[in-house]
Amino acid sequence: MPKKKQTYTNSITELESIIEEINSGGVPIDELQKKVQRAKELLVWCQNMLRATQEEIENNEPT
Repeated sequence: MPKKKQTYTNSITELESIIEEINSGGVPIDELQKKVQRAKELLVWCQNMLRATQEEIENNEPT
């Protein structure tokens, strides 16, 4: 199965899913560590995407 292209929307959706799983309390500790790591990766990716978008907008503003 081909991997989905990473987008901001897909990343936020996956992050929300991870948060729901963790909050449910049913995640084994070994899997919890992997989920927390993945959540961290997603957060960094989303922050970078937002930062790049903001910079692009600021650089293209009329002066």
